Amino acid sequence: MERKPLLGIIACNRSIGAEIGAAVAHRYLEPAIRFAEATVLVIPSIPDLQDAADAARALDGVLLTGSPSNVRPSRFGRDDPGEAPHDDGRDETALHLIDAMTRRGRPVFGICRGFQEVNVAFGGTLRPDMARHPDLIAHHAADHVGFDDMFDHRHPVELVPGGVLATAYDRTVLDVRSVHFQGVERLGSDLSIEARAPDGVIEAVSARVGSSDVLAVQWHPEWRAADDPDSQVFFRLLGRALRGERLPTSA
Repeated sequence: MERKPLLGIIACNRSIGAEIGAAVAHRYLEPAIRFAEATVLVIPSIPDLQDAADAARALDGVLLTGSPSNVRPSRFGRDDPGEAPHDDGRDETALHLIDAMTRRGRPVFGICRGFQEVNVAFGGTLRPDMARHPDLIAHHAADHVGFDDMFDHRHPVELVPGGVLATAYDRTVLDVRSVHFQGVERLGSDLSIEARAPDGVIEAVSARVGSSDVLAVQWHPEWRAADDPDSQVFFRLLGRALRGERLPTSA
């Protein structure tokens, strides 16, 4: 039987009763196992005890998940406190993992917070006002809605012709689940725009760093992916990248 590739999925630091635990929702794990056909290893965000470069040596690729926490502004050169909650261990681990994996020529995929981490790792900056700026469409559901309804908040994105996503989907528009407060302010160096929202906000990026492919989306393809063929495309792309295939483009 062919060995399945080993995918590292980053965990957040969350309160579990009176303790802190390494947590990642099953909605990220299950589609990676099913549609990327990967064996999954959860990577704890404990940078004082575990070196990202050591973890990278064992992995065929990394998936950076979404999270309720925001990237701390000091990570991209701001001295303001930013909006809580923050997860400094997650920040440190994610940025070191991106560097270690791209140096080893391994793929890095990101979802929501993971998309923002990719932008910061490539030297970009973030803005905190995606949900309430009057010149933008709503990128997050209203505060009063329940958890399931929050992930039913959608808007279209336009895919850049010739890019990875436009090539994979063979069309120019997707309807996506949008649940984010932070977003791209300045795009990181060497990142290519893959998709934009109707208000111009960058919603997906890609990069080729040596033999490493990077693909990150601001939306949530993991949510009920078993019932959503468009979401499955993202995870199948991840599976191809884990097996050493270059991400497709027509450019």
